[in-house]
Amino acid sequence: MQGYLSIVLHAHLPFVRHPEHPKFLEESWLYEAIAECYLPLIQVLEGWVRDGMNTRLTLTLSPTLCAMLQDPLLRERTAAHLNGLVELAEKETHRTRLDRHLHDLAAQYHQRFTALRATYQAYGGDVLAAFRKLQDLGRLEVITTGATHGLLPLLANHPESVRAQMLVARDHYQESFGRPPRGIWLPECAYTEGVEKVLQEANIRWFILDAHGVLNAKPRPRYGAFAPIFTPNGIAAFGRDLESAKQVWSRQEGYPGDGRYRDFYRDIGFDLDMDYVRPYLPSPEHRGFTGLKYWRIEGDRHGKHLYHRRNAIEAAAQHAQHFLEARITQFQHLASVMDRPPLLLSPYDAELFGHWWHEGPEFLDLFVRKACYDQKVFTLVTPDDYLRAHPTNQVAEPSPSSWGEEGYCRVWLNETNQWIYPHLNVAQTRMTELARKFPDATGLQLRALRQAARELLLAQSSDWPFILRTGTSPDYARKRVKDHLLRFLSLYEQLTINTVDEAGLKKLEATDNVFPNLDYLYWA
Repeated sequence: MQGYLSIVLHAHLPFVRHPEHPKFLEESWLYEAIAECYLPLIQVLEGWVRDGMNTRLTLTLSPTLCAMLQDPLLRERTAAHLNGLVELAEKETHRTRLDRHLHDLAAQYHQRFTALRATYQAYGGDVLAAFRKLQDLGRLEVITTGATHGLLPLLANHPESVRAQMLVARDHYQESFGRPPRGIWLPECAYTEGVEKVLQEANIRWFILDAHGVLNAKPRPRYGAFAPIFTPNGIAAFGRDLESAKQVWSRQEGYPGDGRYRDFYRDIGFDLDMDYVRPYLPSPEHRGFTGLKYWRIEGDRHGKHLYHRRNAIEAAAQHAQHFLEARITQFQHLASVMDRPPLLLSPYDAELFGHWWHEGPEFLDLFVRKACYDQKVFTLVTPDDYLRAHPTNQVAEPSPSSWGEEGYCRVWLNETNQWIYPHLNVAQTRMTELARKFPDATGLQLRALRQAARELLLAQSSDWPFILRTGTSPDYARKRVKDHLLRFLSLYEQLTINTVDEAGLKKLEATDNVFPNLDYLYWA
C-alpha cells in the first residue's frame, strides 16, 4: 500500500423538537435526513459487513442529533413519516398506472420506502443503536462535535463556554456509545488558539481542520496536509484534502451536478393537487417536499426531463471509478515525493449522500467496493487508525481557520447575524456567575441551573447564524435564538432572587429536554 484514505461523514442537525404541535415544518429536517441519508447509509454499511469487506469509515454524530435520534416523541414521528412515504408511494402507483415510466418510478419508490421502513423497524426505531452496532463490529468509527455545534472561535472570548461545548459533548457521547470519543469534528472545522487545551482535558486525541488550518501552521508542516500535525500538547490535527473535496463539492466540476442524477427541488408536493398531497407535507398548509421526485437535473427550455434510475446508477458507477482513478493517481504522485505513506482525509456533510445527492449512497457503496477489490495502492482507514500506525508526527501550531466561505467565520458573523453575539456574551458571563455562586446545588436549584445551561447551549448553535445568512428559514432561526436567550435570562433572574417557578421550569424541561445529565459546573 502506498497510502491511506480516510472518508469522514459529518452528520449534524440542530435540536428541533416541538411537542406542542402535531406537525412542525422544521422537524421534517430530521425525518428527511433519517429516510434519505442515515437509513440508506446503514443499509450500505450492513452490505459491507454481510460481504465480509474490510472497510473503515468515520462518522460524526453530533450530540444534538444523537439526542433527537433517541427521543421517544421524535422516533414515533419518524415512524409516522416512513409510513406516510410508503402510503404515498402506493397511491402514486395507482395514480400513474397509465404512464409506464412514472408508474415504474412510483413502484421503485414504494419498494425503496418499504425497505427503509423495514430497516428502521429492525432496530426498533433506534437509529443510534444501528450505528453503535456497526462501530462495535469495527466497520465504523463514530466521533463527536461540539455539544450544540457552537462555533468555537466566536465563543473564544469566554473560555468557559468553549470548555462546556467540548465536555458536555464528551459526556453525551459516553452515555450514547458506552465508550469515550477518540476524535472530534470541530464545529464547521473552525479552529482558534487554545481549543486544544480543552480537548486535552476531554481526553480527545485528534480533530479535523480545513486544509489551510494545517498548511498555515507554525512552523510550516513538512508533509503539507498529507499527514497530521501534533499541537504542542500532543493533540493531532488532520487537514482536509482539497482535491478529493473539489470533485464532490464543486458546483462546476462536482459529481452531484451531473444531469442524469435526480433533481432535488422538483417534487410532487409542488406539482400535484394540494388536497392529494396535503397529508404528506411537512406543514399541511404549505406546499413542500414529500420525497417523491420524478425529474432529473438535466433539462432544456421546455423543462425538466424524467428521471431514469438505471442511467443515474450508471453515472454513480462512472463517478466512483473516476474518483478511484483520481485517488490512485494522487497517491502514486505523493508516494514518489514523500518518505512516508501519505494520508488523504476526505470529509463531507453526511446529508449530501442521499438527501441533497439522491444517488450519493450508491456512489459511496460503489467506490468503497472498488477500493476494496480493484486496487492495491491505498487502504481505507480512520484518523485514529492512522495515528496507531504512525504515532510520530511533526509538532506545529495550527492556524485559525474554518471550512466556511473565505476560510474563516464570515458565514457566522456578518450583517445578518451580528446582533446575536452581544446577547450571547452577556448570557455566557451570567452562566459562569451562576455556576460559581451555586457550586453545590441540589433539588429545584440544580434543575434550574441545568436548564439555564441547556438554554445557553441551544442559543450558541452555529446553525442559527448560518440560517440567517442563507435566508432559508430566517424567522425560525431568529425566534429560536431569542427564545433560548429569554428563557435563560428568566432562569437567571429566578436563581438570583432564589425563587424558581417550578411549573414554568417543568414546561421548559419537557420542551428543551436535551442533555438530561448536564454538568453546569463546566461553566465555573
